[in-house]
This record gives sequence, structure tokens and C-alpha cells, in this order.
Amino acid sequence: MTSSRSRLIEGAVVREDSSRKSRLLDKAFAMAFKGLVYAQIWEDPVADMDAMQIQPDSRIITIASGGCNALSYLTANPEHITVVDLNTAHIALNELKHAAVRHLDYADLRRFVAEADRPENLALYREKLAPHLSDATRRYWEGRDHVGRRRIGAFTRGVYRHGLLGGFIGAAHLVAKIYKIDPAEILAADTLEDQRRVFDERFAPMFERPLVRWLTRHPASLFGLGIPPAQYDALASGHSMADVLRGRLEKLACHFPVNDNYFAWQAFSRGYGKGVEAPLPPYLQEANLPQVRERLARLDLRHANFTHVLAAAGNASYDRYVLLDAQDWMTDAQLTELWTEITRTARPGARVLFRTAAEPTLLPGRVPDAILDRWDYREAESHKANLADRSSIYGGVHLYVFKG
Repeated sequence: MTSSRSRLIEGAVVREDSSRKSRLLDKAFAMAFKGLVYAQIWEDPVADMDAMQIQPDSRIITIASGGCNALSYLTANPEHITVVDLNTAHIALNELKHAAVRHLDYADLRRFVAEADRPENLALYREKLAPHLSDATRRYWEGRDHVGRRRIGAFTRGVYRHGLLGGFIGAAHLVAKIYKIDPAEILAADTLEDQRRVFDERFAPMFERPLVRWLTRHPASLFGLGIPPAQYDALASGHSMADVLRGRLEKLACHFPVNDNYFAWQAFSRGYGKGVEAPLPPYLQEANLPQVRERLARLDLRHANFTHVLAAAGNASYDRYVLLDAQDWMTDAQLTELWTEITRTARPGARVLFRTAAEPTLLPGRVPDAILDRWDYREAESHKANLADRSSIYGGVHLYVFKG
């Protein structure tokens, strides 16, 4: 089973018609994505829900990733959510978060999932969560990581410092410290003007440093952001990658108040804030817990390929599709197969939401016109969703609506 999943990931990433060097880089990226990648999903669920216009009869299918957004979508009261991922670690993380929502009171839920760095979390896991997990998920969390520690121990050390993205953020903090910059400094800013001042004075000059410009010239340096080698050039769009990353960090640091942006806390402090007023994803906000718990049975978690799940579904069976940035990995043939199934399973008025590392939508010229002609690209709504996305790491957020 593991080798089969590995082949699926490699099949989505490795460009067999490219140079040997490119194929090796692609395989390295695929290898990196076989473990835990995102302890927290890095797409803004509030922006998503606004763009998707979720209704009481909405049937959503989404990629799981860190699991936060599917849980947060429950606050919008959809009929059903199918949650799909190929990554074993992400399935185990999603199931663990579901168990925590179902079986923990709010104080314990906040301690286990939001703070995720307390020694007593191990006892919480053993006594209140482990008995409710599948055998596969228990084996994952009670198994050992690459340095021999039990994986569940991450919830006693700060789980958001783990995973591929957590490691990337940690490396960025290390580089900042080399230049005597404390990333958490910006979280003390009281206004957007203060945030701008801290960014301009402390962070922006770092991107001119020779070390930073050298590091970011290598595609492997962006693996932690989920950017495959094939998309590196598209992301740069002829610009220095250091300049591109500075622009993304500027949006995160300066465009949204930090007291309302948990993505900024994750980026600049490597975890959620611990104060009572600290921003959290919708599913972790105390006022939302009763409805999220009540609707939890509407989530159907699948360890499977997104396109294959659609292929097994009936006609007109979904009306909301959330693809995250998965299409950045795909070949033209895979995109066509995916959109063939999306079109077949879509109800009239269905909405497809996805993100891209680069700014433009990637579908024109890669998916046949006969398919795309049945969809309306909502440019203004896409632009609005992109501006509203507090995670700020993507170049574009894109919305397509099915004409029928």
C-alpha cells in the first residue's frame, strides 16, 4: 500500500520527459511529501467560505491537508463534506483532530490542538483520544519519527514546528536570527502602520542579503512551501525569487491586523497565540465548538486520490470543490482527467476554488476548451478572494462557476 501511494505522489510530480537533473529534483520533492507536510492548512477558510457561498444543501469535496478548513467549513452548515488526501500523515492528523473535537471539552481541545505543546497532552491522547482512533491512525501516532521519537510527542513539543512547512518556517527563523532579527517582534505591533514600519525596517532588508538571495535561487529551498520544481519558474515569472518571497511576506505582515490573523502568528511565532484573544481558525473558536461537534458526522474522510473519488461518484453529486494548490503538481493529462470528472459530477451553479503559486489561473491551454467552455471564470470574485486570503503565500486564488 505504501509503495502504491508513493507511486501516486511521484506520478503527480515527476516529469518523465524532462532532464535527468529535473527528474531527480522532482523525486526529491515527492519524497519530501510522503511525511507530514502541514500541521495546519495554509489556505484561509474564511476567504474560502465567502467565495464558495456555502448553502444548507451544499455537498463539498476538498483536499484534507492539515484538516483545519474542512472542520471550519462546518460552521457554514453544509449538507456534507468529503475530505480526501493521499498522504498517510494528513489522514492520521485529520482523524486525530476529529477525535479531539468530538471528545474533548474546550479547555482540553485548546490545550491539545491550539497550544499543542504541553506535557499533559500525552495523557490526554492516551486516555481520551486513542481509544476512539482507527488502528491505522494509532499506529501512525504511536510509531516513531526519523529520529526515533514517538510521533504523538509532537503535541508536547509544539506540533506546528513539525512537518515540512514547520521546518521551512523554522529555517527562516534561523536565517532571521543570523541577522539579529526576532520574527515575533511584529506581533507586538498595535496598528497596521506599526506592522509596516517593522516590516520595512527589519524584514525587507534581509531579502537583499547575499545568503538569502543565494538560498532562494534553488528550487529545493521552496519545497517547504509546497512548491514543486516544475512551478518554480512560473512562480518567479522572471523576477528574483527573493523579491517574490519578500512580496508574499509583505502581504502577510502588512495587509491584515496581526490580532486577527492566525497565519501571521504561525509564521512569526511558529504557533498560535496563547492569549484569550489570540486569533484561531473558526473550528477552534469556543463559540463555534458546539455546532462543529454537532455536525462532525457530516465529514467523510477518505484516504484516496481526489480524481478517483470523483470517478466513483454519481453525476451531479457535488456543488463545491476545493482543490487547494494540488493542480500545480499536475500534468495536462491529469488536469484534463480531473476536470472531466468535476464537470460530470457538478450540479448547475457548482463552484470550484483553487490556488496557484503563480498569479494566473493555469487551466487555459492545458484543459480542453470543450470542458472549460462549460465553466465561467469569475475574475472579480477571484481577485477579491485573493486579497482576502490572510495566509498570503499564494500568487492567485481562482473561482470557476459551472454553467450547467
